[in-house]
Amino acid sequence: MSLKNHFELLATYNQWMNSKVYAAAGQLSATDLVKDRGAFFGSILGTLNHILVGDTIWLKRFATHPSCLNSLREVADIKSPESLDQMLFEDLGILSEQRIWLDRQIINWTAELSEGDLDFVLSYRNTKGVAANKRYSSLVLHFFNHQTHHRGQVSTLLSQAGMDIGVTDLLAQIPEETHV
Repeated sequence: MSLKNHFELLATYNQWMNSKVYAAAGQLSATDLVKDRGAFFGSILGTLNHILVGDTIWLKRFATHPSCLNSLREVADIKSPESLDQMLFEDLGILSEQRIWLDRQIINWTAELSEGDLDFVLSYRNTKGVAANKRYSSLVLHFFNHQTHHRGQVSTLLSQAGMDIGVTDLLAQIPEETHV
């Protein structure tokens, strides 16, 4: 399996997990969603917003890759988040709609990536303005790892609120193979 195929698998996993997390979050009251639960981004809603913020920042950076400008054009055109803890959407329904849209963008982008695209060295500045030059493939791996890390926090917060989102392992999305 190629690196590109692994990223396509991670994009599908991301979409699958987000649908489970948002379905569970949607069963909570507005008060429960914004309750400060001691997490780094405070609440379930705060953490879900942070994941969207992080994804948006990274996808806008990825869009500067010459081969990815087309596949990420719509993401490149949206307003950049102002901070890592910005509440982009206070309403879970609207946040969920944006999440569904962004997950489709991620799937389309990874489908259009080539193995050669992944060797590109991306030059960007982080949110504090510090310049960096890093291999695209490593940054894409970080992108998916960041989502998984914070979704793990959300799944814990949901569990503390009495919600069980079920299986969360990537293994559930890895297809069966036949022996040759």
